[in-house]
Amino acid sequence: MTLRRTPFYALASALGAQMGPVGGGFLNVHSYGDVNAEHLNTRTHVGVQDLSTMGKIDVKGPEAEALVNHVVVNDVAKMVPGQACYTSVCAPDGGIMDDLTVFRLGTEHFLIVTGSRNRLKIRDWVAEHAGSRRAYVTDITAAVAFPTIQGPNSRALLRGLIEDADLTALKRWNFTWGHLDGTRVMISRTGVTGELGFELFVPADEAAGVWNALFRTGGNYGLRPYGVNAMFTLGLEKLYPAHGIDMDESITPFHVGTDAFIKFDKGDFIGREALLRTRDAGAKTSWVGLRLTGETPIPAQTPVMAEDREIGRITYSDHGYSVGAVLATAHVERKFAIEGVEVSVLGKPATVVRKAFFDPKGMRLKS
Repeated sequence: MTLRRTPFYALASALGAQMGPVGGGFLNVHSYGDVNAEHLNTRTHVGVQDLSTMGKIDVKGPEAEALVNHVVVNDVAKMVPGQACYTSVCAPDGGIMDDLTVFRLGTEHFLIVTGSRNRLKIRDWVAEHAGSRRAYVTDITAAVAFPTIQGPNSRALLRGLIEDADLTALKRWNFTWGHLDGTRVMISRTGVTGELGFELFVPADEAAGVWNALFRTGGNYGLRPYGVNAMFTLGLEKLYPAHGIDMDESITPFHVGTDAFIKFDKGDFIGREALLRTRDAGAKTSWVGLRLTGETPIPAQTPVMAEDREIGRITYSDHGYSVGAVLATAHVERKFAIEGVEVSVLGKPATVVRKAFFDPKGMRLKS
């Protein structure tokens, strides 16, 4: 099957992008040849990544709110237009089908942004559960380009390009509208780097103009592009779980630490009863960070040892370029999921970490 290309494919290729599959039937940038430099530049200056492969599912109609609230665990009824929220879609047994973001565009209008690899699955799941509701589900992924601009200089860069939106007042998990190089874009204060950042929703047929405008001005702010590999290392330093790596349909939000986003008091939703049972019984494992010794990342599924036995498995390991150490994430037995506990990986000591490796108080997000 031929993999689809994003509206930024040719422009990213001209900058030396190394492409590969990213899920959902798409090809996209893995890196621009130096993940370390891409990572550190995003932390220090500002980076741009093409996220156009992420699913964009439009839900509108008189019963759009009821439909979205039925398929996600958070409470979208409490949102007002201009707000976004993080949430999960769970199967009836409580397993995580995807973690995603919901944007409330209007009283009867929502946008669900899914992970790339789960786009088709979530699109079909939402459409299936629309049933006889007066709600209309449309996959608009191909129509919307999705660049994310992340890093301490991101606001300054965009303020110089977007004059009709107040980006200083825009709070995290909120969005607004403005014009960039003549193109009307939705600007969201969201992102998965742990930095001050903004995600842009751009009409696909006007994407090239927006990309070129970013790079015409971006050099003054240290703008460099980054790919999926740097996105993962940036997220690892912040202990942000990734679906398909740290979580899947075999575990619930309680196992990965995203249960705070479950709103049981909103009423019925898919997976509610199973999640209540898990809450009451307690998850047997917890998802944690590990600070490793040595200079080489550890393969996924490598056993984590303590008390001369296996107590968990690695889910992901890579370089923490901002903290100068090799890091990992793992699911371990709950009794070992305590800050500072010493465990062993491949015969070498490792330390359990429960807070973000980088900027644990999240001060950079509040910039």
